[in-house]
Amino acid sequence: MKTSIATVSISGSFTEKLTAIQQAGFDGIEIFEQDFLASDFTPAEVGRMVRDHGLEITLFQPFRDFEGLPEPLRSRAFARAQRKFDLMAELGTDLVLVCSSTHPEALGGIDRAAADFRELGEIAAERGIRIGYEALCWGRHVNDHRDAWEIVRRADHPNVGLILDSFHTLGRKLDPDSIRRIPGDRIFFVQLADAPLIEMDLLYWSRHFRNMPGEGDLDVADFTRAVMATGYDGPLSLEIFNDQFRAGLPRLVARDGHRSLVALMDRVRRAEPSLSVDLPAFPAPAPVERVEFVEFATSVEDAGPLETLLAAAGFEKAGRHLSKQVALWRQGGVNLLVNAEPGGYAHSAWVTHGTGVSEIGLMVPDARAAFDRALALGAEPHVAPHAAQELDIPGIRGAGSNVIRLLDRQGELGRIWEVDFALDAPAPPGAGLAGVDHLGQTMAYDEMLSWSLFYTTLFTAQKAPMVDVVDPDGLVRSQAIQAGGLRITLNGAETRRTLAGQFLHETFGSSVQHLAFASDDIFATAAEMAARGFPFLRIGANYYDDVEARFGLDPDFTARLRAHHIMYDEDAGGQFLQFYSTALPGGFFLEIVQRRGDYAGYGAPNAPFRIAAQKRTLRPKGMPKA
Repeated sequence: MKTSIATVSISGSFTEKLTAIQQAGFDGIEIFEQDFLASDFTPAEVGRMVRDHGLEITLFQPFRDFEGLPEPLRSRAFARAQRKFDLMAELGTDLVLVCSSTHPEALGGIDRAAADFRELGEIAAERGIRIGYEALCWGRHVNDHRDAWEIVRRADHPNVGLILDSFHTLGRKLDPDSIRRIPGDRIFFVQLADAPLIEMDLLYWSRHFRNMPGEGDLDVADFTRAVMATGYDGPLSLEIFNDQFRAGLPRLVARDGHRSLVALMDRVRRAEPSLSVDLPAFPAPAPVERVEFVEFATSVEDAGPLETLLAAAGFEKAGRHLSKQVALWRQGGVNLLVNAEPGGYAHSAWVTHGTGVSEIGLMVPDARAAFDRALALGAEPHVAPHAAQELDIPGIRGAGSNVIRLLDRQGELGRIWEVDFALDAPAPPGAGLAGVDHLGQTMAYDEMLSWSLFYTTLFTAQKAPMVDVVDPDGLVRSQAIQAGGLRITLNGAETRRTLAGQFLHETFGSSVQHLAFASDDIFATAAEMAARGFPFLRIGANYYDDVEARFGLDPDFTARLRAHHIMYDEDAGGQFLQFYSTALPGGFFLEIVQRRGDYAGYGAPNAPFRIAAQKRTLRPKGMPKA
């Protein structure tokens, strides 16, 4: 599989883009003409720079408003084309993209356009140039790949072929299966892009909201299957116009782009095994069985507030690591590690971010298979020293600052607690917590798509629609991802004034802002925690008056909610109850939830009231830290 990406897809100078594209593992680049014109390099210098990076120029684009023009515009278009051919020769590329005309004087007609391309094909052939015709979904006369193909077919010239773009097909809701009838050797190039489903002007949607395959809502995999069914064996290229990506770090956007292509083609070959996909074999995605442990990085001096909070939540020390200063805190089905080791990754995480979550241990069907898949998708392995008698647990650098450890029940990895820890006692019942319901991860808003792509390509996962959470000082975008027993809420902060933004600032980018634990009887859990001195987040009386009226709750039930600071939500599937702790220094907090029936959400309608309550507990602005 030959991968490519358009230079317009990422930010930075031309040299920065080249370096990022090379390091991400791409084979080639599309040179977007504006990027070339904005540079100070000659065409020959650009070509040499690309080749020096081990890349090839797969496409030069775009050449606009060519076909169907009346004279003298037609002659000018042919003259412009010949100048572009000269430029391409200096660059060292042989394929140019001609997009369907949007010129106000362009004339319609399949035969007229075909005649123009047949004549241009003759000129191109003399120079060793190939012409790819693409239907813009907002084209004046041609906005459907089927019409573009008919023009190419009637032009009947070996140097004139079709260029397909998933956005232009799927954005117009055209059936991609119509592509299967096109001969693969007549398709010269394929561009891929996803996008969220938004009803808006097609041109504006395309220019601002495209994203990597798998990050949006379009069925790019179905489109790609249709392309591959034709026998097409050319480059698969990303052409992404996205305001966030233009402001992002080039290396991160390029890395996500390459990951998205690999994951896309893996989906294609698994959905239609008869297709020929040139991709190395690696394991299929699988769901997560459960969150086996969460590790906090801290120090001996700073561990006190965290351990006090855990004890108030019903956790007790149940063991210790055999060779490291790591304590095991347990309750029911929850395992928490408090790592105060004076060296290693956890220590570095504590020095950088303060006390917070540094590792997440996931129980999966096959840890080695999940690890191999992660590496194939470009994840960075995490290697940590361990004693000879201790387990070598596969680990990868996750989204943000966390490490993800992969465990399974097939061998020794399923015996982590017996092998690596000296256990003092069985897990106590504590306050009735049964497991980890979800983790809340916070990041800058422009990183949300990257984090979502990481989880949804590594595991079998589903994304919930993105929602806006109202903070008194701004909006936070939130999206939930579920991969079997792993639930994560991604919360993107756009401003430092929001609670999420403050957390990122205070912790220098720590990712897990809160942990949510599941209870089978939240009222009993709340009562037990109250007896242990749990620092409940206090919710205002106005909230309970409203929730009683909104859901028609029995007043006695509402009184029980109010007494324990429990918030309430319901949907068609069931009910959701939740309460929170106040935050530790830095902003980390705990959440306790109970799901009744098939409630699938996370209490999003309660978030504005929870955030307002949390902000009331913060120190006044301008006051120094204690």
